[in-house]
Amino acid sequence: MRDLLSDLEDGTAQEKDPVRRAQSAFQRDMPKRFYKEVTVGEAPDGFLILLDGRELKTPSRGLFHLPARELADAVADEWDAQKTHIDPGAMPLTRILNTALDGVVHVKDEVRREILAYGGTDLLCYRADSPEGLVAAQNEKWNPFLDWIEQTHGARFQLAEGVMHVEQSDETKSILAGLVAARDSAIVLAALHVATSLTGSLIMPLAILEGAAEPDEVWAATHVDEDWNISQWGEDAEATRRRHVRKHEFDMACLAMRSITR
Repeated sequence: MRDLLSDLEDGTAQEKDPVRRAQSAFQRDMPKRFYKEVTVGEAPDGFLILLDGRELKTPSRGLFHLPARELADAVADEWDAQKTHIDPGAMPLTRILNTALDGVVHVKDEVRREILAYGGTDLLCYRADSPEGLVAAQNEKWNPFLDWIEQTHGARFQLAEGVMHVEQSDETKSILAGLVAARDSAIVLAALHVATSLTGSLIMPLAILEGAAEPDEVWAATHVDEDWNISQWGEDAEATRRRHVRKHEFDMACLAMRSITR
């Protein structure tokens, strides 16, 4: 039987960047589903996915071994949910894990720097000056996260109204750098990168990692502005669909982060 992702990865071996190689493998035409049964097996270093008894590999043909059973079960569910064709867009957890195992594991420091960039432009630091209802909503949803990181880690953030950049103190930057540097798992780093990208915040995903917030709470806080606009002007169906897709990816990133830290 052909290797699991052979249809997805033709030509990717020439890509030098392992992250790009992992991602490009999931940007091809959808191959037909060629397996009947998806199961989870055990490996010396964790768990693996079996398609008709054959082991799942990463796009670069590396080992797709996972340290937590709940991660393996969730990946198996993604593959089992595929119908006549394999749709990478419906498999965000598999995509995150492939990126971690093929790419991030080789470039952890670079990924940490990209994650830290969100600390300097964190969503929570940029506030509306009006209308009053939006200001109140931001304060209600966002201030608890700023209180948490200050009380727990001593990081105090400066706030600004509008989009004018506000520079954070060297002490706060150093605290954030230490928090991110403490994460050594490629899976956690890949998932944290996705979560920060989708929320525009580093503070809130860190709160999830440390068990101080739930994913649904963070997702609601991320969309304070959007939800306020919906309350005023109504909902757009296409925007709602896109938000649903992003929410699923965010949930899978949170699952990956928390399954390693629990």
